[in-house]
Amino acid sequence: MDPAFAVLLLSAIAAAASTVGVLPLVRRPHVPLVAIGWAHALAGGAMLGAAFVLMTATPNRSPDVAALGALLGIAFVRLTHMASGTEDLDLDRLDETSGMYGYRVLLVNALHSAFEGVAIGAAVMVDLPFGVFVALAMGVHNVPEATALSAVLRAHGVRLRHAAGLAFVSNVPQILMAVATVALIRTEPSLLPWALGFAFGAMVYLVLAEHLPESYRKAGYTTIALVTIVAMGIVVLMGGGRGG
Repeated sequence: MDPAFAVLLLSAIAAAASTVGVLPLVRRPHVPLVAIGWAHALAGGAMLGAAFVLMTATPNRSPDVAALGALLGIAFVRLTHMASGTEDLDLDRLDETSGMYGYRVLLVNALHSAFEGVAIGAAVMVDLPFGVFVALAMGVHNVPEATALSAVLRAHGVRLRHAAGLAFVSNVPQILMAVATVALIRTEPSLLPWALGFAFGAMVYLVLAEHLPESYRKAGYTTIALVTIVAMGIVVLMGGGRGG
């Protein structure tokens, strides 16, 4: 299968998985804060697992370059958040009435999905089975992340079907960046270790700086740590032996 078509299909499936995140809100429009904390922990754990597998699956691909790519990824996440004014945004303020707040939350989710798209694109260029696995891991990550997003949108009066649509729209950058990453690496294969490192650094930073702090504010430290570790462990175990 052509890598460009494969990454388009895989990233679209991963993005579409976010619409499943609204299901917990079908029968109860208001999700308890502790459940939102667990959702962030699940999303963060899945992302950490994907990041770990992304790096360890390709041990022979210029680890020094990948390390520099990781630093670049961390710096890029930090700079984009500073430039967009979302650096210290609380993602789960259910009592916030400002319409601008909702737009800023959607912007944060769109930025997150862009970095995840780089991970999918780089994984596809390692090999297709590995790309399928990382895309599935990102799809699993998108579900609880969309649950947390939808809880905020519902608290601001957004209808359930519209929340599902917005969850998908916020993941469109994932598709665009996945396709762009494949196009760049096909043009210049030496960019692959840079892309792998970039995705690793960006995703680890997002978990440590955003998902986990949001989780800790909503639920106990011990519970969140267990949920995150279990989610990460499952992804790592399922991804064992994959990659080139």
